[in-house]
Amino acid sequence: MKFKITYNLLLFFFGIFFGNIHSSNAQNKQLQSLTLEDGLPQSQVYAIAQDHKGYLWLGTQGGGLARFDGEIFTVYNESKGLASNYINAIHSQNDTLYIGTKRGLSIKIKQKFINIEIPEIVKINIFDHQVIVLTTKGVYAIDKNLSVKKVNLNPQIDNTQINDYIYFDKRFWLATQNGLWKFEGQIASPKHVEKVENGDFKTTVGFVNKIIASTFNDGTFVFDSRDFDDQILIKEPLRINSATIINNQLWLGTQHDGVSVMDTNSWSEILSLNTSNGLLVPDVKQIFKDKQSNIWIATSGGGLYKYFQNNFKHFNTETGLNGNRVYAVHHSNKAIWISNSEAGLIKIDKFGVHDIDIPQAFSQVKIKTIASDKSGNIWAGSEGRGVLFKGEFTKDSIVIDTLKKSKLKFPKTIEISKVLSTDNGFPFDWIRKLQVSNDAMYAATYSSGIVKFNYNPKSDSLQVYKTFGTLDGIDDLYIMDMIKDSKNRLWYVTKKGHLGYVFKDKVTHLGQVLKQHVQINSIVFKNETLYLGTAGKGVWWSNDDNFESFKKLEGAKKGASDNIYQLIFDDQGYLWVGTERGVDKLELDKDNIIKDAFFFGRNDGFLGVETCLNAVDKDDNGHLWFGALYGLTEYQPTEITRDTEKPKLFLEDVKVEFESIDSLQYYSTNVLKLNPEQQQMSFTFKTVDLDHPNGIEYRYKLNTNEWSPWSKNNTQDLPELNYGAHDFVVQSRNHRWVTSEPLKFSFFIESPLFKKPWFQWLLIAAAILLLTFIVYQYIKRLKRKNSEDKKRLELENHLLTLEQKALRLQMNPHFIFNVLNGIKAMAPTKPEKMNETVNSFATLLRETLVNSRKDSISLDQEIKTIRHYIEVERLMAEQPFEYKINVNTNLDAEEILIPPMLIQPFVENAIRHGILKGPRAGKLILEFTNTDDILKVTIIDNGVGIFSSQQQKPKTDHQSMALTVTKERLESISGANALEISEIQLEDGSIGGTTIVFNIPLETDY
Repeated sequence: MKFKITYNLLLFFFGIFFGNIHSSNAQNKQLQSLTLEDGLPQSQVYAIAQDHKGYLWLGTQGGGLARFDGEIFTVYNESKGLASNYINAIHSQNDTLYIGTKRGLSIKIKQKFINIEIPEIVKINIFDHQVIVLTTKGVYAIDKNLSVKKVNLNPQIDNTQINDYIYFDKRFWLATQNGLWKFEGQIASPKHVEKVENGDFKTTVGFVNKIIASTFNDGTFVFDSRDFDDQILIKEPLRINSATIINNQLWLGTQHDGVSVMDTNSWSEILSLNTSNGLLVPDVKQIFKDKQSNIWIATSGGGLYKYFQNNFKHFNTETGLNGNRVYAVHHSNKAIWISNSEAGLIKIDKFGVHDIDIPQAFSQVKIKTIASDKSGNIWAGSEGRGVLFKGEFTKDSIVIDTLKKSKLKFPKTIEISKVLSTDNGFPFDWIRKLQVSNDAMYAATYSSGIVKFNYNPKSDSLQVYKTFGTLDGIDDLYIMDMIKDSKNRLWYVTKKGHLGYVFKDKVTHLGQVLKQHVQINSIVFKNETLYLGTAGKGVWWSNDDNFESFKKLEGAKKGASDNIYQLIFDDQGYLWVGTERGVDKLELDKDNIIKDAFFFGRNDGFLGVETCLNAVDKDDNGHLWFGALYGLTEYQPTEITRDTEKPKLFLEDVKVEFESIDSLQYYSTNVLKLNPEQQQMSFTFKTVDLDHPNGIEYRYKLNTNEWSPWSKNNTQDLPELNYGAHDFVVQSRNHRWVTSEPLKFSFFIESPLFKKPWFQWLLIAAAILLLTFIVYQYIKRLKRKNSEDKKRLELENHLLTLEQKALRLQMNPHFIFNVLNGIKAMAPTKPEKMNETVNSFATLLRETLVNSRKDSISLDQEIKTIRHYIEVERLMAEQPFEYKINVNTNLDAEEILIPPMLIQPFVENAIRHGILKGPRAGKLILEFTNTDDILKVTIIDNGVGIFSSQQQKPKTDHQSMALTVTKERLESISGANALEISEIQLEDGSIGGTTIVFNIPLETDY
């Protein structure tokens, strides 16, 4: 490659000619190294693979297997079951990792290793559901049952080291120590096996219609897959270890020359990565492109490198700086001026990186601020050494022409470096910030306010115009930053959070405008809006006329940190914020709301990491320059697109009652069934982001509940879960807020027996049956009791009936006795009436005998019997009397039933003991009325009164028998107090008769 040699010679002579000039072509295609200090178990990395979850797997020589998630290395070695710590090849397939070692094959399934003894493995591939293993002694095939079979291809290579193979254009191509081979058919049954070319072939790659086969010592062959004679031989680089196509480019890893990237059209080298531009060692074993478009380079002895293209260009001690700490950055005259650690000033221009000579008095000091005036002079402020002026002035030089005897004036430029300090009249040595305003310089000090001054290099004169301090209104003299606005006002911010400005030598001090005790580090204007960066409280802004009211800069997204060290706007209107973590690029809307936020840290190419206070500036091309603790970073605003996938989320672990479950993959599509005692679950989920591992956030929800807030926590415990079906759903998002697809895990907690519907229905049925049985037993017992009560009542009723019959039988003889006595008394005095009376008595006796055998008779029949009786009594009476029977019932008398011989005794008593003994013509009234359930009987006579009659009546049992028996019958029928007897009192107080009232239950014949 002749052009490469010529290019190096030109650089050599260019460097000699220009002296101490370093190449400014710092790469924005950068290398990030990962070594033992980062957790890598061994610096010899021979193999790289990425699994479906996004983890990067590294095989080392002696350190075993390492899994990398972008931040942490997890190591697996022989103590954990690995066959050997010396790994040459790795291949990932779904959840299975195949590891090729010096002692054979290790298959990692979950956390277990299955080891298969075969010769030392060189490479692993999977073809047609078979694991194809290339070893130092031929090819082996391993089926799904893990049975091993030696593949015999050709006696010349069956026991030879096989380095690589591909299946391309319906053929197998094998790179072996004994040449390049091809064959057709299947690996287990090859056809037409033939050698294509002699040599020690290391790799084979298929691209478009070309086969690219690299050798160890003879270069790389590129030929048509159907015509080997149509070939190109790329003679350099040599000693090739690996080859791969990335972004349509051929990337070659070599033993002595690092990485060589070839254009696939011209097959010429377009990029070289070696020890001269980033690699620690030249021996590259493998090159791999991940799913986020990063390129990883595995080296033997130098660890792992991450190569990525971005918009940042980094400068440090390896590219010409005297130190990595950059305290101040300033753009002037198409060059960037920086203060470099405590090692003076550096100038970067199109010619390279230049170390600037400065006076000895200003060496080994921190230069905290750099400025330039309109003449291009450079001003630098330091900690403890005052201000450095570095500039030039023009002075006329007089030349005498001796021949013409005349004087000629020629302008002469004189460079001058001058230190202004307390030693030569400058008031202060500790300078925080320098600012140019018109023809004067302003220096903000650490604790003494602001100094307005100027220096004239021609006359070497310093003029201090004014010092602005507490007497001028600056309450806090610890100035942190200073800037001039469009109205020529010089604004300052302080350590105690004060804001103010100087205009026409007058101080306007606004005080603590943020209304809180917070240090303000930075200040910047955009149009008429003022932005303040604080220490721990973020960015604040105001567009008030007097800037007395500030609001915090907020939005849907936010920056990576609230510790603000730098503020600057780029030409596209983005606000860049420097913090201890890197830089944020904020997109603001017209209302100063953050629309979007882009964070750039070490993994994004911002290798300076922690930015330095106000060490930021913008050049004429719109490039931003950031000073940081680990170097100087240039941002070039160009679009770089990277093919990246959406975040992929997976479950790392699911625990039930603190025990991990097996077969997570199976339950990703099936429901996990748990018993009733398993009500506690724990989920661990993960999204691997190799660029921004700390930028991943997660949220989750259970069933139809609301999403939880976004959080970096990737574990969720769910205690005391309810019985039944549940869906745990989790989602992740990356640092750009691109979300993953929601991941759902379904599980079902079996209800306990007493919670099961069928058991509850069974209990309900049993309860119903029990209740039915109890009710049945109760009804049965009640029926039995009712039956017994009925029998008892029937017996009592029968006894009562017998008793009533007995009473009636007692009444009948009494009644007959009374009538016969009446007839006997009639015989001597009224013989003519005796015959009629006997006939009437016979009729009455017949009715009485008939009725006495019945339990009840109609009221009509009872009234007829009473009429017959009254007629008999009238016939036997010595003096006549009148009677009247009134039936005032709403029922027919024939329908109403009453016990027989119940009324007659009261009628008899009214006639014989009332009317017949009375002093007046007798009157007897019987009245029948009813309600719904009562028959009321009223008997009224106008005799002497029942109580008077009883007093006059002789005390004999015979005389009281009828009334007593009737009362007993009435009480047995209607209960106690059923009978009311009262005397009728006349107006003169005498007794006018008797009233008898009694009620009996109303009975009918229907």
